[in-house]
Amino acid sequence: MLIRWLLAAIHLLGYGFALAAIVGRTRGLRRLSGPAGLQRVFAADSVWGITAVVMIVTGLMRAFGGFEKGADYYLHEPLFHIKMAALVLILALEIAPMMTLIRWRAAMRSGETPDLSRARRMARIGHWQGILLVVMVLAASGMARGIGAGAA
Repeated sequence: MLIRWLLAAIHLLGYGFALAAIVGRTRGLRRLSGPAGLQRVFAADSVWGITAVVMIVTGLMRAFGGFEKGADYYLHEPLFHIKMAALVLILALEIAPMMTLIRWRAAMRSGETPDLSRARRMARIGHWQGILLVVMVLAASGMARGIGAGAA
């Protein structure tokens, strides 16, 4: 019982930290005027990456590790499919920012000035990721309240 509670708490806290990290990175990218602002962007990006891993691991454990309702419930729950579709979109959208930020980090380490021309584009991606994260929360809270075909 304790492990179920801890997994749920960590998973749910992850949504808050993830949203804060996405908003922080997006705000930092939007305001970026030179390499001096990159440290804030890098810090938010690191929190976002760690939080994403924690959310995915705890989510997999809860859904398929025998700690919650079981795989059969989740795989037949329409809101779970919406939640997973939002996750896949978030991860697909993350590819460009992740690759760009890796290049920027490498440039900074080698003393070069990174090309920051993609910062605004990555900020727009962050807006969509934030919206999709809210969709995940809505789907999760719907499942917790028995909304959907799996509850019948």
